[in-house]
Amino acid sequence: MPADSDHLVANHAPEASSQGVESVSERITALSRNAYMSVKSNPVAALLLLTIIGTFIYFFGFVPLFVKGTFISGVCSTAAWAWQAWTPQMNQEHSKLVPLISLALVWYHRKEIRNVVKRGSNTGLLFVAIGIVFFLLSARCLQPRLALASLPFLIYGSVFYLWGSAVARIVLFPCAFLIFLIPVAALEQATFRLQFVITGVIGFLSNLVSIKIDAVGTTLTAADNSFNFAIAEGCTGIRSLIAMTMLTAVYVHITQDRLWKKVLILAFSIVFAIAGNIGRLFTVILVAKFIDPNLAAGIYHDYSGYVFFPVALLAMLAFSKLVNFEFSAGFRGACTGARTGNV
Repeated sequence: MPADSDHLVANHAPEASSQGVESVSERITALSRNAYMSVKSNPVAALLLLTIIGTFIYFFGFVPLFVKGTFISGVCSTAAWAWQAWTPQMNQEHSKLVPLISLALVWYHRKEIRNVVKRGSNTGLLFVAIGIVFFLLSARCLQPRLALASLPFLIYGSVFYLWGSAVARIVLFPCAFLIFLIPVAALEQATFRLQFVITGVIGFLSNLVSIKIDAVGTTLTAADNSFNFAIAEGCTGIRSLIAMTMLTAVYVHITQDRLWKKVLILAFSIVFAIAGNIGRLFTVILVAKFIDPNLAAGIYHDYSGYVFFPVALLAMLAFSKLVNFEFSAGFRGACTGARTGNV
């Protein structure tokens, strides 16, 4: 009997696998059929959509408008400039994931998009016009960030024009999420105040645990001169701050139904990211004092962020649970329990 059972399982496994392949192929066939029927029923809209996509690809992918870099000669398109800016050296590698996340969010809302009434509106042309102004300004001022900033307006306006306000309302956040495409490495130069704040906080915490440190400007020096660290621009945690903001934005969009909750959780996620970075840098001081300054400045400094960023992320998730906790229901339950105990 066991042999027969194994035989049956072996026979059914390929059948299940083939059924899975067939279901995927059937789904692809159905999507292709639906797309063909849409084009056949409204060829003008389909042609307009293809024209818009082709225009996007041409102006953003092939028109050379911007200087490649400070030490690189030649000009390049908006897409090429953005790709070379989305690097770890610029703390911007996460931007490569932004288009995929935006498309995934649209896919997440596919049922809503399928079920709403689709009726094009000329109001969308207003957003398209704003996007065109941004792009023209970018070409005139040689500021590729303005060209990237035009993308959310152009895409949102095109959707609004082709399919109307109902669909535009659904894709509003996926389009707005594209703002994270813009490299913000220049913000590091504007975070010098945050550098001073972090330096002061770490100096206070160190002295609180009897580690004598002199905090001068953005430099932390041990009283016995055993180590010396400078809070550089990158040490403000700009990378973790942007990553936390991105993840929190997607999280609140999917899980929260009230605007005030979304704004509150997003604001506190920034606080958690900064606090997590302060905690990371404080532990660098602890490692330098009690273990080895070279270890603290080297491997520990480079990889400790992989520990503290998840902690900050968990803090954000816990805070979102707190925001959604029904205190009135918990209070009523406690009162009911107390009354039951008295009886």
